[in-house]
Amino acid sequence: MEIEMAAKSSKTQSFEAALSELEQVVADMESGKLTLEDSLAAYKRGAELLGFCRSRLDDAQQQVRVLEEETLKDLAASNVANKD
Repeated sequence: MEIEMAAKSSKTQSFEAALSELEQVVADMESGKLTLEDSLAAYKRGAELLGFCRSRLDDAQQQVRVLEEETLKDLAASNVANKD
């Protein structure tokens, strides 16, 4: 069974598309029907996708931290202004 590796670079994929492709790669590998060469290619692609997904999640977590910090600053400033 030949495994199809997406020609599309992970950098141009959305998180959801990369996650979906990663799930398919895992399913293909778990099927036990891949040749050794296809298994190695699938593993390599899976590692690339995993790295991409982790990076996107880290970016999202950082954005949430920044947004939370700004919200807390706004609330603190609002509370100080209301006391005056």
